[in-house]
Amino acid sequence: MRGEPSCPKCGGRVRAPGLFADSWQCDVHGSVHPLQPVIPPSVEGLGVVVHRAHVPVWMPWPLPVGWLFTGVAYAGDDRSGGRATAVACSGPGPLGGIGELLLVAEELGVGLGARYAGMDGPDPGPGMAIDKPPQVKVLAAGRPTPLWHVTGAPQDRAVFAGEARGLWLWAIVWPEQSGLLMYDELVLTDLRDAGAEVELLPCGALTPRLLT
Repeated sequence: MRGEPSCPKCGGRVRAPGLFADSWQCDVHGSVHPLQPVIPPSVEGLGVVVHRAHVPVWMPWPLPVGWLFTGVAYAGDDRSGGRATAVACSGPGPLGGIGELLLVAEELGVGLGARYAGMDGPDPGPGMAIDKPPQVKVLAAGRPTPLWHVTGAPQDRAVFAGEARGLWLWAIVWPEQSGLLMYDELVLTDLRDAGAEVELLPCGALTPRLLT
């Protein structure tokens, strides 16, 4: 399951720093923070990402009833640390069936959130109408955090974005109608601040959403 680092924006191959460049390089996007191979859901694997992250590792906590943690990924390397994180979870959708939620925290320009949102990136751009009231609010690390619905994403998902702790926060929900989940004012915890209760985290199977 290990695999190779890839471009966080397009999933293409990247070249490690070397004689001619001091950063990871993508042929299409130039200098990037490499997306490391996706880590299957486990408390230990999540701990690796939490330890390396320089950005929040957001998760609904407590998880909605019946929901499971289904994988984690981060962009960065041993030198830079995690500059973007993606946490996946899934469970009963508000209208029946299975819903999936992917929460991405990232620095400006990394492009991981836009990639999972299925959009040209690297940031939400004009699809996020901040001149209008936000569609939803979450409680992120104890702070009310507005999120705007981002237009231009594929029709199979709902995409929301905003700012939390000075960084982008993306919430991407499949299928699109499960976006109703976001209107329940989710409580998000930065797992870097969480305690031993994380050891009780229920884990499911690895979601393929992280592998796209």
